Amino acid sequence: MTVLGLLGAVLLGCVGCDGNGGGGGEHPAPAKARTGAVESASPSGAARTGAVGSTAGVGAVGSTASATSTAAPRPAPDRTTPPTLAPGPGGLVPVYTHRAKSTDKVVALTFDADMTADQGPRAAGGEHFDNPQLIATLRRLKVDATIFMTGRWAEEYPDQAKSIGGDPRFEIANHSYSHYAFSSPCYGLPTVAETDMAADVQRAFDAFRDVGAVNVVPYFRFPGGCYDDTARRALAPTGVTAVQWDVVGGDAFAKDPDAVADQVLAGVRPGSLVVLHCTRSAAPATETALHRIVPELRARGYRFVKVSELMSR
Repeated sequence: MTVLGLLGAVLLGCVGCDGNGGGGGEHPAPAKARTGAVESASPSGAARTGAVGSTAGVGAVGSTASATSTAAPRPAPDRTTPPTLAPGPGGLVPVYTHRAKSTDKVVALTFDADMTADQGPRAAGGEHFDNPQLIATLRRLKVDATIFMTGRWAEEYPDQAKSIGGDPRFEIANHSYSHYAFSSPCYGLPTVAETDMAADVQRAFDAFRDVGAVNVVPYFRFPGGCYDDTARRALAPTGVTAVQWDVVGGDAFAKDPDAVADQVLAGVRPGSLVVLHCTRSAAPATETALHRIVPELRARGYRFVKVSELMSR
């Protein structure tokens, strides 16, 4: 399969993998129903120490003191530290899909900035894996958002990565360095060896740091949406919380912005987490779709939040 074919397959399939890397098309079951997925309404950011900082990639799970009747009141949580979820059984990296049972009209728009490790020649040939107009539109419309960025993308567009990571309206989350699969099969993507998975994630965090991005959060999205318990176990040393979605934007290679907007608007519920893309060549309709999505959701009473805020509510 050609590299172009791989990109098309993964972007179309990115929103359709099950917990074992299989495909479900562009309308996947909610991630919480996948094998080994974790949905938690109680973020543990205030109870964990050593979590990934603004530019670090590895954190350790700390401990909390047992409460007693004579214990002093705990201080208020430090809201400057991004919340994370507690590890799953056996230390598995937790997986977050949306704010369960939320009644607050908040929604998190997330955008995958995809670029695989071997696509440098295509970028040099003029293919655009970035979408600065989309970022400008989010700023103009005053929409907070989370950008799931690959390390290779940050290296290709360092000025944009620094700008995004320096804007308090945005936060950068980790989408791996290579955008290779963390479980197989996954839409024809090359597979990261289990022994290299944590290093691949760390390499992306290092790339964000090297370009000067500041607002980096300890969240990770599996390339292609494909993962299994082996991958979750391999990433345990990084201290990340894996973040998936409950609403598929359907923007991969879409030509009709209204179709993208219709799909998002039909799926959003209080506490939803939407997956879209920030790549001109592979998602050309997304920026235009935002001109409908944002005002219509605001007319319904929704407020746009970053994943860190959604998880902390």
